[in-house]
Amino acid sequence: MDKIKVGMIGLGTVGTGVLKTLAAFKQIEIVKIAVKNLNKKRDINLSKSVLTDNPYEVVDNPDIQIVIEVVGGVEPAFDLIQTAIKNGKHIVTANKELLAKHGEELFSFAEKHNKVILYEAAIAGGIPIIMPIKTILTGNKITKIAAILNGTTNYILTKMDVDGASYQNVLREAQELGYAETDPTGDVEGFDAAYKIATLSTIAFNKRINIKNIYREGITKIQAEDMKYASEFGFKIKLIALAQLDENDNADVRVHPMLVKKTKSLAHIDYVTNAIMLDGHPMGEIMFSGAGAGEFPTASSVVGDVLAIATELKTTDYPLPMMRCHHGEAAKMIDISQTYNRYYLSINVKNNVGVIASLGKSFAENEISVSSLLQKGLMSDNTANIIVITESCNEQNLQNAIKMLKNDNCINKINSLIRVME
Repeated sequence: MDKIKVGMIGLGTVGTGVLKTLAAFKQIEIVKIAVKNLNKKRDINLSKSVLTDNPYEVVDNPDIQIVIEVVGGVEPAFDLIQTAIKNGKHIVTANKELLAKHGEELFSFAEKHNKVILYEAAIAGGIPIIMPIKTILTGNKITKIAAILNGTTNYILTKMDVDGASYQNVLREAQELGYAETDPTGDVEGFDAAYKIATLSTIAFNKRINIKNIYREGITKIQAEDMKYASEFGFKIKLIALAQLDENDNADVRVHPMLVKKTKSLAHIDYVTNAIMLDGHPMGEIMFSGAGAGEFPTASSVVGDVLAIATELKTTDYPLPMMRCHHGEAAKMIDISQTYNRYYLSINVKNNVGVIASLGKSFAENEISVSSLLQKGLMSDNTANIIVITESCNEQNLQNAIKMLKNDNCINKINSLIRVME
């Protein structure tokens, strides 16, 4: 049996896992692997002749049929993938940022050259989600996605909840354990989750979601006190990637912290685990959960994509039609200011007569109803924190109410504003 010739760009944690996993499949031959450092010690037996520090030796190699890209980032990955496609190669990638920013261009380019780009590993590591949506769930109209797509932030929020620790202390611990990068911005500010929900919602809604129109807010402002108060109200705080369609099929796509009811399954996805909840018709609500990153979970998705392409190569001249891009229409996006949500507010107030009246006035003038209110007594500085959970209201109205409160002499500051998942 002729072997399928495969090339790789990248041999870090994921690339090493891919190589180890592919070793069990004798129909696959790794021809060339591009790495940054040829002299780096690696935990794998590999002939030096297979390695190169020039990635174009992979994408220009006429023998290679499938290129695996696991280096991440936009450049040089974008040019390398385009070059590989132009040279007649199918692509398997785990590059969520590249797909979020240039997916439309790459998928169109691949279709023009009758090549396939598969990217199961780019959304949730080892959790299979793209192929299920494009195959067994294709008869459904998916109208909502609520997902935990970043293990670093989920670990930090879980530890803050369990240990009552501050964000900064848990971040340092996560960095020491290798769960967070030295520069954690991509994770803690929500960029990683935004890239993933952009592509995932594009697939689920069959409309292109522009990454530039996704509202993004990270976890850096979450305080240990928020965790405690949320728990008293029956919630946990999670960084949620949310995408939903309204009755006119307009798309509301965003990433930000949310209070999630403890009765919801997503509330109990802890530490580095990821989860994706889909809701639609006729299936109703279903959830996928598992390892969202790591050497072998991510390798599982990459290898699955490689084998899916390899199986098709000798049977058809138009492989995997269901997995190709079929969404040419751009979604009409809803701005965050026009959304309706419930809100958790932590407000630090002075020990003055009329504080509650001030809150009531600002809420009433902006058509905001209060669902729950909590005050725990005075602190040593003669101030108090008042915790409010609102009924569903318009985001713009809520922001207007906050402006009023900030200008009120009774109010010291708004400690926290966190949306509540319905």
